[in-house]
Amino acid sequence: MQALITGGAGFIGSHLAERLLQDQHEVTLLDNLSTGRYENIAHLDGHPRLRFVVGTILNESLVDKLVERCEVVFHLAAAVGVELIIQKPLDSLMTNIRGSEVVLEMAHRYRKKVLIASTSEIYGKNINGPLREDTDRVLGSPLKSRWSYSTSKAVDEILAYVYWKEKGVPTVIVRLFNTVGPRQSGAYGMVIPRFVSQALKGEPLMVHGSGKQSRCFLHVTDVVNALVKLIDHPKAVGDVFNLGSQEEVTIEALATLVIRLTNSSSRIVRVPYEEAYEEGFEDMPRRVPDTSKVRELIGFRPTMHLEEIIQSVVESMRQPLPTPAKPPSP
Repeated sequence: MQALITGGAGFIGSHLAERLLQDQHEVTLLDNLSTGRYENIAHLDGHPRLRFVVGTILNESLVDKLVERCEVVFHLAAAVGVELIIQKPLDSLMTNIRGSEVVLEMAHRYRKKVLIASTSEIYGKNINGPLREDTDRVLGSPLKSRWSYSTSKAVDEILAYVYWKEKGVPTVIVRLFNTVGPRQSGAYGMVIPRFVSQALKGEPLMVHGSGKQSRCFLHVTDVVNALVKLIDHPKAVGDVFNLGSQEEVTIEALATLVIRLTNSSSRIVRVPYEEAYEEGFEDMPRRVPDTSKVRELIGFRPTMHLEEIIQSVVESMRQPLPTPAKPPSP
């Protein structure tokens, strides 16, 4: 298989590249290195079946050439993290919506299969659960930048579905719930790498809001395994799947667990949302996926519990940092 991964130097993209290369596939990575890092894929440099291209999914002629040469597209490129969405809402909207439109149009032109990485943010403020793929979305005001990410990814899903329904493009949509693992940056609000980094430095763990809000975390290897199975399964085409764990934990309990597993002297400090993000910021009290659909189709089950997931992040952060790698020129 010849695979194109947009956002290939990102956290998930780099792990997916490793898996595909292990399976003897040919892989092309496209990344503009705005949030992805060359260090994530530097260890793959020189691999005979890997090609890395520095560029953006907004570059139509470039995406055209890369899609023409591949068989399947894993479309992972997107603006990521709450902090980035709030800081640069217009850039985020353009990347997520226009970028996906470009990828899907080229997939239509050359009749290629596309897997679209979506997000649990789709469900907005819906606190019912576990959340099924057909559960209603509950959003706040469109004037709150907090909800622009959810809206942009919803448009991505609609585009993917319409391209399949009207133009016959084989698309698969996957909604990711809090993927975690080595190489994930805490720079854009990702909570586990941020907590682990603070704990290892002996700094206070900054818990936003009350800390009673709960989430579920899934290791990146489980995500990658599912992505590979889904893009290869004919019954996944034209459908959407939740991908996450049902091991629920409050953010306050998560901070306590990180401190214990790192044997840190850090303390927990609560920070109001308006200080962490912006005035009027809205968060979700609970977000738990129903994963019965993906389990029935491909036999998906998480293989790592929360403590193991945290330990994998701790171990990766304790390793000495390699000499910074220099990416190839665009």
